[in-house]
Amino acid sequence: MYIADLHIHSRFSRATSKDGDLPHLDWWARRKGIRMVGTGDFTHPAWRAELREQLVPAGEGVYTLRQDLRLPDVAPGEAPRFVITGEISCIYKRHGRTRKVHNLILLPSLEAADELSARLEAIGNIHSDGRPILGLDSRDLLELTLDTCPDAEFIPAHIWTPHFALFGAFSGFDTMEECFGDLTGHIHAVETGLSSDPPMNWRVSALDGLTLVSHSDAHSPSKLGREADLLDTGLTYPELVRAIRTGEGFQGTVEFFPEEGKYHLDGHRNCGVCLTPAETAALGGVCPVCGKKLTIGVEHRVEALADRPAGFRPVGAKPFESLAPLPEVIAASTGVSAAGKNTQALYEQMLHALGPEFSILREVPVEDIAHTAGPCVAEGIRRLRAGQVERRAGFDGEYGVISLLTPGEIARFSGQISLFGLDLPVRKSKPRRELQRVLAPEAAPAAPQPEALNPPQLEAVTSTAPVTAVTAGPGTGKTRTLVARIAWLVEERGVRPGEITAVTFTNQAAAEMRARLEQRLGGKRAVAAMTIGTFHAICLKLLGDVRLISPGEALTIAEQVLRESGRKGGGKTLLQSVSRVKNGVSPEDTGLDAELYDAYQARLRDLGALDFDDLLTEGLKRDVTGLRCFRHVLVDEFQDINDIQYRLVRSWSRSGELFVIGDPDQSIYGFRGADCRCFQRLQEEQLGVKEIHLTENYRSAPAILDTALAVIGHNPGGGRILTPHCPAGPAVQLVQAADSFSEAVFIAKEIGRMTGGVDMLEAQALGHERTVRAFSDIAVLCRTHRQLELVEKCL
Repeated sequence: MYIADLHIHSRFSRATSKDGDLPHLDWWARRKGIRMVGTGDFTHPAWRAELREQLVPAGEGVYTLRQDLRLPDVAPGEAPRFVITGEISCIYKRHGRTRKVHNLILLPSLEAADELSARLEAIGNIHSDGRPILGLDSRDLLELTLDTCPDAEFIPAHIWTPHFALFGAFSGFDTMEECFGDLTGHIHAVETGLSSDPPMNWRVSALDGLTLVSHSDAHSPSKLGREADLLDTGLTYPELVRAIRTGEGFQGTVEFFPEEGKYHLDGHRNCGVCLTPAETAALGGVCPVCGKKLTIGVEHRVEALADRPAGFRPVGAKPFESLAPLPEVIAASTGVSAAGKNTQALYEQMLHALGPEFSILREVPVEDIAHTAGPCVAEGIRRLRAGQVERRAGFDGEYGVISLLTPGEIARFSGQISLFGLDLPVRKSKPRRELQRVLAPEAAPAAPQPEALNPPQLEAVTSTAPVTAVTAGPGTGKTRTLVARIAWLVEERGVRPGEITAVTFTNQAAAEMRARLEQRLGGKRAVAAMTIGTFHAICLKLLGDVRLISPGEALTIAEQVLRESGRKGGGKTLLQSVSRVKNGVSPEDTGLDAELYDAYQARLRDLGALDFDDLLTEGLKRDVTGLRCFRHVLVDEFQDINDIQYRLVRSWSRSGELFVIGDPDQSIYGFRGADCRCFQRLQEEQLGVKEIHLTENYRSAPAILDTALAVIGHNPGGGRILTPHCPAGPAVQLVQAADSFSEAVFIAKEIGRMTGGVDMLEAQALGHERTVRAFSDIAVLCRTHRQLELVEKCL
C-alpha cells in the first residue's frame, strides 16, 4: 500500500528559489512517505524544461529525480515517482452564466505534455505559473485533451469549491452532464476537495460509479499529503490510471477533516459571520452584518444537490481515514502554534526517530510515539486515529480548526496539576458575531422591452410619404423598426416581396435582417424574392456576368504599376488611395497621382475586369428605370454612406418610395468618404421628406446616456434627447493614469475585479460582492494597436 499525491501546483516553486522545485518536492515526499507525486504545471515551457533536465524515466509513464540532485533527508525513504500533471482554470460562459471550473489533467509522458501544451497555446496564454487560465469550455478542454492524448486522465478538481469548481455554488453546474455533455462518460473520477469528505459525496447518487479521489491541492511542499489516495498497485502510469478508472487497487483516501476546509460552512470572513445552511436559508442568503450575498459553503451546496439522507453509504464505497498534518497535530495536542519553533523541533525529532510522517500518523504504536514525543502528542494521535476531534468549521476562505486536547488535559498529561486540582480554563473558540437581520436591497427591475412599437416607431413603420428619414439614436430599436417596416409593407400594404430592396452595410447585417424577416413572415419563401444585401452585392447582381478580381490580384496589379512607373511606396497604400477616389474623395485629398490612377485603371481594362469599388461606379451607370425591385428602397445605417452610395440610393429610388434610417451622431466612416450630412442633403434635394426621430433608449443605463449626451451635444445641431428605459446602474468612471503602463495595469486589475477574481484569493474577497462577469462580457477599446499590446501584456 502506498500514497499518491497528484494535485500540486508549480506556482509555489516559481515564486521562490527552492520550495517546490523538484529536489524539494522529492525531499518532502520522502519525509512524508509519499510514493507518487504530481509534477505540477506541465504547460509552462520553463517548468517542462526543468522536468526534462532533472527527471529520469523510472517505469512506464513515471519518472524519478536524478540521483545527484537528491537532497539528504532526516527520514530516508524510497524515491518517489513523479507523474506529469497540471491544473487548468476554465472561465467561460455557458447557459447564460459565467462558469469557473478547475480541471486536473494526468498525462503519460513529457512528450504528451509537449503536444497538449502546443494545442492549448493556440487557444490562450498558458505561460502563467501554476494554473493557466483559459476562456475555454470544460467540455471542449476535455475533447481537446482526449483528441491529443487518449491515455490522458481528466479529473474535475475540488468539485465543491464555491468559486472555481464543477459544482461550485457561484460558478458551477448542477449536474455532470450540464458541464461535459456528450463527453460525460469520459469522466471516471472527481476530487472531493478539502471541505468535503466521502460521506458527504455519498449523498449525491450522480457520483455513483465515479472514483472519489483526494489529491491535496497542495500550495506549498510542506502541505503534500494533507489529502491523498491509498493505492495497492504497481508504480506505473497505466496501473495508476486503471485504479482511478476501475477502482481496482484503489484502497481509499486520506482526508482532511472537512470542517478544516476553507469553505465548509457559509458566511463572510470580513464580517466574522459563520452560518450553517439552515441559518443561511433563514436569512435569505444575505449577510446579517453587511447585507451582501453570503459565500455559500460546501456543506450547503452538497445539501442542495443531495438526493440521499446523511449517513447513506453506497455498496462498494471505498474506506477513508481523516487525518491532519503532523505539525497541526502536535500543536493541537500541546497548545502551541503549528508554525512555532518548538513544534518544528519536535516534528523533526519525530521524523528522525519514528520514520515518515504518514507512518507516524497511521501506523507507529502510540507507546513509541509517547517515548519520543511525550504523552500529550501520543494521546493526540490516538484521538486523531479514533476520530475524537473537536472541530470548528472553516468558512469563506478561512481554514477551520481542530482541537484534540483541552488546556486542562494537556496539563494533566504533562503531569502539571493546576492549583486546587482544577482544570485550567478551557480556551473558548472565537464567538460569532451576534446575528442581525439586514434586508438586501431590492433587485432593480429588468429593462422593459415593449411588445408593441412605441408611437415614433409606429409612425416610421406606417409612413406613406415618398421619402421617410428616420433619425434613430443609439438603443432606440433601429433594426427592429426597419424589419417591422418591411413586414408592414408586405402584410398591410400588400407590397410584393420582389418589389423591396433593403440595403445593409455588411453581409452579416444582411443575413441577420433576412433571418428576422423569415421568422416574422413565416419562412424563407416569403423573403426569397426580396433584394437584401450590401451596396456592392446589389450592384454585382445588377451588372450580371462580370469578371471581378480578387484582393490579391488587385494588390499584384498595384505593385506592377508602381514598379513600372519607378515610384516608391507599397501596393496596399496605392489601392487604399484608389479606393477612396472611387468612393467620392477627391484625388487631391488622397494625395494620389492621377498618372498612377490612370495606369491602374488601364491595367483593369486590359484584363476586362473590375475591382471591388468598380462595382459601385459601374452600378451607378446602370439604368434601373422600370426595375420592380426598386419600388421600395430601404437603407440601413444611412449616416455611413459616402457620395457614390448616396447617388446610388437616389438613382434606385427615383421611381419609388425611399426609407432611410440611421443616426448622424454615429457616423464613424469619414475616413472612407462617409458624410453624416447625408440626412441634411436629402432634405435639401428632395421636397416632402418626412422626418421622424426615435429617442426612447432601451439599451443603456441612464448614467451612460447622460455621459454620452454631454459629449454628443457638442455636435452641430445642439443638444440631443434620449429617454432611458433601463434601470439605474453604476456611474460612468473616468480614470486618469500617470502613463500608459499605469493605465494598462488598472484595466487588468479592473477586469480581475469584474470577473470575481481569477484565483482563490481574489474570489474570496470579491466573489460575493457583485455580479460576476464572464470574459466574453467585457470589451477593451483602444485607439491604436500599440496601446493594445501593452494592455494584452498586463492581462
